[in-house]
Amino acid sequence: MAVIEKYYPAGSPLHCILVDHSRQVAEKSLEIARNLADPDLDLLFIKQAALLHDIGIFLTTSPKLGCTGEAPYVCHGYLGRELLDSEGLDPAYGRVAERHTGAGISLDTINRHNLPLPRRDMVPVTPAEKIICCADKFFSKTGPARHRPRTVPQILADLNAIDPAHARRFARWAQEFRL
Repeated sequence: MAVIEKYYPAGSPLHCILVDHSRQVAEKSLEIARNLADPDLDLLFIKQAALLHDIGIFLTTSPKLGCTGEAPYVCHGYLGRELLDSEGLDPAYGRVAERHTGAGISLDTINRHNLPLPRRDMVPVTPAEKIICCADKFFSKTGPARHRPRTVPQILADLNAIDPAHARRFARWAQEFRL
């Protein structure tokens, strides 16, 4: 996609990490969507939004990924939304980027942990947002999960360590999506 190439030079290590991860998430998202057999799901949108969901990582600091931006990594979702909105894309793409972090981040969680995020709910709302957020949890950008998907119990354990509300939300999606 042209917007990825604009911010991630083709062939660069970060481009490879982003594109590999995003393709895995897109494939998993499409698998989930197809298994739901919901005629209202827009598979093209799901694929494209999944490919763009992590566009904001270069704006953050993550040495293990090679990201040298200034913002904390937790900000990559809302920064990705701002970037996609500034590119004139349909706002639905930006909302996917903003709402995929963790299992979505609630305003309560932002306030309780004083996270460096805008003060608003960033929890997936639409079926496509939920599918992409859920699919994203199966793949890491680093380590062993970069090459093979994590299991639902592994994901739940990881999310529970971050915030039990994230684990509960993912568990509902896993059940709804028959994962």
